[in-house]
Amino acid sequence: MNVRAELRPRGQVRSVLVVDDHPLYRDALAAAISVVFPDCVVEQTASLKDALKRLETGFRPDLVMFDLKLPDVSGISGFITMRDRLKTVPILVISALSSSELVRTLMVEGAAGFLPKETSAQELRRVIARVGAGGKYLPKAYAEHIARDEGGRRAEPEHPTLSALTPQQQKIMKLICAGKANKQIAYELSLAEATVKAHITGLLNRLGVKNRTQAAVLVKSTMGGDTGDPEARAFLSG
Repeated sequence: MNVRAELRPRGQVRSVLVVDDHPLYRDALAAAISVVFPDCVVEQTASLKDALKRLETGFRPDLVMFDLKLPDVSGISGFITMRDRLKTVPILVISALSSSELVRTLMVEGAAGFLPKETSAQELRRVIARVGAGGKYLPKAYAEHIARDEGGRRAEPEHPTLSALTPQQQKIMKLICAGKANKQIAYELSLAEATVKAHITGLLNRLGVKNRTQAAVLVKSTMGGDTGDPEARAFLSG
C-alpha cells in the first residue's frame, strides 16, 4: 500500500509554521510534514517572538504546529497570541504536559488539536493529515476524559454574569486571573493600555465587583475545578 497516497488529505497545505525550541523535535516534525505534504514549505522558529517576526514578512502558513513551552511565553498566552494573530489558520498544539484540564482549555480557546510529544511518527503523520484537511484531533483518552468532565459541568449552573462578559472581556479576565498587569495584557492582546483599562472597568461593572482582585476571586471560585496535575496547574495560572 502507498502510505503517502493514503495519508494525503483532500485539502491542500502549502506551508506550515513549526514553533518549537527544540531543534531535533522541529526537524522530526518537518520530516513528518514532508511525508504528508511533499511539496509543502516548512518554516521553523524557536520562540514566539521569532514566529511573529516571520509573520511580519508576509508569510501566512496554512497550518501552525505550536509548542506550549517556549522561552518567551507564560502559560497558554503564546498560543492565544498566535491564534489572535492568524484568526482562521488551524493551530495544532504540541506539549509534554498531560493534563486533561489544560487540553480542554486549549480546545475551548480554539486549538485545532492537541498532540502529546511522545506521539509516534506514524500517528503524527495521521494527525497532521487530519488537521491539515480542516479536522480536529484529540487522543482518544483525552477526548473521553474531557467528555466526562463536560457532562458533569453541564449539571452545574453557570454564573450569569460570567457568561455575560464579551469575548474580549473574557480574554482580559483570564489574563487577570493569571496575574498579568494592564501593560502585559495590552501587549499580549495587541491593545492600547487605555483600551484594556476601559474593558476592565466594563467587566468589573458586569461582575458587580470593585477591583481586579475581587473579580479574580469571583471567577476562580465560580469556575472551580482542579487540573489534577501540579505542573499543568501552574502552567495554566502562569
